[in-house]
Amino acid sequence: MAKVELVHSKEVTKATREALEKRGVAIQDIAKIVYEMQIPYNHSLTLQDCVNSVERVLEKREMQHAILVGIELDMLAEKGELSAPLQQIVESDEGLFGVDETIALGAVFTYGSIAVTTFGHLDKNKIGIINDLDTKKGNGIHTFLDDLVASVAACAASRIAHRTRDFEEGGAEV
Repeated sequence: MAKVELVHSKEVTKATREALEKRGVAIQDIAKIVYEMQIPYNHSLTLQDCVNSVERVLEKREMQHAILVGIELDMLAEKGELSAPLQQIVESDEGLFGVDETIALGAVFTYGSIAVTTFGHLDKNKIGIINDLDTKKGNGIHTFLDDLVASVAACAASRIAHRTRDFEEGGAEV
């Protein structure tokens, strides 16, 4: 058996960031959602704190893999390259199709129950760029991407919430 060469984490991180940018999602867009979610609980929070948290979440392999798979499926659907009936289901973002949320939710579990409930809130309320991605009818397919952005935002918000508590208790910085 031939030895399979592993992909270096820096390469996966770079590919993830490039995939998001190519699909019109900037780290700043996600950070704005995180800020909106956390400012009521941390009045000294800055947008830069949120950018930093998003960047840290995007370094996690589980999140990177989810993003790369989801974006790839969205792009294949745009090209009409998925098999029927999956093509039609993904293309229309069918309401009963929950695989997009399942992949995004799987990546959220790393950050605990706060991330899970925040993801549910973002999935339901479609804040910021999540709404833009969800409503782009005829301008790209984002069946997976809108949920993945919600996942990243939920994780980054949870990370800040936990770090804020640590800071209040005299530990780490936000």
